Amino acid sequence: MDPARRGSADRGSASGAGSRPGPPRGPGSAVRLPPDAGVSAAPFLGGGVPGGRRSSRPDGHGFGNGCPRRAGTEERPQAHTPPEGLPLPALLSPGPGGPPSPAAPGRVTFPAPAPPERREMLPKAESSDHIAAWAGPAVPRAPTLPKAVSSEFLAGGWTGLSPRAEPGELPVLSRPLGRLGPSDVCDLLPDCPGRAPEDGAFRITVVTWNVGTAMPPNDVTSLLHLNTGETNDVDMIAIGLQEVNSKINKRLKDALFTDQWSELFMDVLSPFHFILVSTVRMQGVILLVFAKYYHLPFLQDIQTDCTRTGLGGYWGNKGGVSVRLSIFGHMVCFLNCHLPAHLEKAEQRKEDFATILHMQQFEGPVANGILDHDLVFWFGDLNFRIESLDICFVKYAIDSNVLSQLWEKDQLNIAKSTWPVLRGFQEGPLNFPPTFKFDVGTNKYDSSAKKRKPAWTDRILWKIKPPSKGLGTGGHRPSQGVLSVSQLCYCSHMEYTVSDHKPVAAIFAVQFASKVDKPLVEIYVADEWSRPEQAVVRYKMAVGFHRSSWDWIGLYRVGFRHPKDYVSYVWARSDDGERCLEKQLYAQVMFSEEALPKGNGEYILGYYSNTSSSIAGVTEPFQVSTAKRFPYPGQRRAAALQTAQAAAQKRMTVHLSSWLPNPVVPARAR
Repeated sequence: MDPARRGSADRGSASGAGSRPGPPRGPGSAVRLPPDAGVSAAPFLGGGVPGGRRSSRPDGHGFGNGCPRRAGTEERPQAHTPPEGLPLPALLSPGPGGPPSPAAPGRVTFPAPAPPERREMLPKAESSDHIAAWAGPAVPRAPTLPKAVSSEFLAGGWTGLSPRAEPGELPVLSRPLGRLGPSDVCDLLPDCPGRAPEDGAFRITVVTWNVGTAMPPNDVTSLLHLNTGETNDVDMIAIGLQEVNSKINKRLKDALFTDQWSELFMDVLSPFHFILVSTVRMQGVILLVFAKYYHLPFLQDIQTDCTRTGLGGYWGNKGGVSVRLSIFGHMVCFLNCHLPAHLEKAEQRKEDFATILHMQQFEGPVANGILDHDLVFWFGDLNFRIESLDICFVKYAIDSNVLSQLWEKDQLNIAKSTWPVLRGFQEGPLNFPPTFKFDVGTNKYDSSAKKRKPAWTDRILWKIKPPSKGLGTGGHRPSQGVLSVSQLCYCSHMEYTVSDHKPVAAIFAVQFASKVDKPLVEIYVADEWSRPEQAVVRYKMAVGFHRSSWDWIGLYRVGFRHPKDYVSYVWARSDDGERCLEKQLYAQVMFSEEALPKGNGEYILGYYSNTSSSIAGVTEPFQVSTAKRFPYPGQRRAAALQTAQAAAQKRMTVHLSSWLPNPVVPARAR
């Protein structure tokens, strides 16, 4: 059995071949041997060195997407006069955004693949037939909405900020626009500076998107903010999807293979050294969590859960899925929800959210409920709408870039101050146009007969647990230290038109007051494996580590996609394993020649813990350059047989020539 196929079935591909960008040299549990330390430089305990793979594969928990209970130029709109009887609203400019975070000197940066070709022009949110030339003289638009700039300003070719305006004063538009790409949003949004956060911050990107049963687009690089350069060095990415196609034929296919959306995100993120940490699916609701490979040893206690709220709790088209884990000793929970639709269902949304919080429980001594975690990210298609205001007023406010006029009528903003269940949840300013509902394939709000009112249905919120004193639940102490969260970006992405929703992304800088930054397993390996006898792995387990005879060490190609995407593995079954753990000695295993990849490449070793179903230690990338003459054992045996046969034939020829008579040479004809 495959070493990581005990438990949930694997839906991911194990293909890790192909050229990859140069590997980063990240911090963490990467350990190298001293330059003067040979393969057998020091005695290591561990008994006999195993001869490579064993006859059976180890079992392990997978990353299945089941639901375990515990575990071109825009056309300018035409001007119209205001509808009769509709007074001209008083439009106020939204408050200025916060200052960008300071840069963090000394952050490790990594090579990034070339960004995709930029779009011809940044799209905008179009309304239907009410654009307000009737508002009198043209008023400069506030430049805080780069993805919804009105078409008249796109045609004029100007946007951006001059030096900061005084409070209450509209800023002057002074920068030539030229051609904007999706990555320019971080240069224009005050809340999306695209700069490095403060020193030591752990950066988390959260994305939510109701994909409306659509097929994945060709590229999601800009959605994940991967093309903004080395200053945007995110450590973890959580992606919440809703309404993924879950018809019977699709679900049967996804049961055998990874769904297309998950495949797309793994393909896009793996060249940036992101590894799929965990995923959970409930019909059309999917949550994926990725992290840089060198953070994997510090991501422990990973569990998932889901709650169905559709049809009275029997159907999973609505509800919530969650992934919880410990990050450097701090408990963090990601909760992706799809709540009931329609304006009048606000109370139902509150009840469903309360049900999700109550039903989802996790195992372990700490953080059994969602709100018990040190940090909770709550996001998804929450379906909150805009109350009271007429659709014409809402669309006019959108086109006039004065979204603050809509904030006080947003149902979620109202609920945060009135619903006890939402106490403590925070959200950044909604400085982007409502993300629902659009005509598919366009940036135009609903033009159907229903003409649904635009709304911010897709949201990202967070909550920090108040610091507790003394012992927590069950007599256990709370997580290590305290933390703080800064939101660096909160924006929508208008360039994606495959759904009637626009995706929303947020970037957070999380500061941990303390970190558990020593891996449970330290792995020592030579800088290069050029001969089979160099494929020796030495590892040291931390005190308190719960080892298992089903633990294994995987060899991964740089750019691997998930913990089961290994090239080969060896069992971490040392004869003196318990003694090594007790006395803090080094254990040793060895990869056989047949288990080594052929050719040249850079690889990573990872210790997979069956007890925690996670990687407990990794190395830095190292070089593997083995012989290419006979790539497979069968070819080596055939070559050896041919050599032996040739030698035997030569010996036989020499032996026969010793007793055969000399040949008679005929006389040359006269």
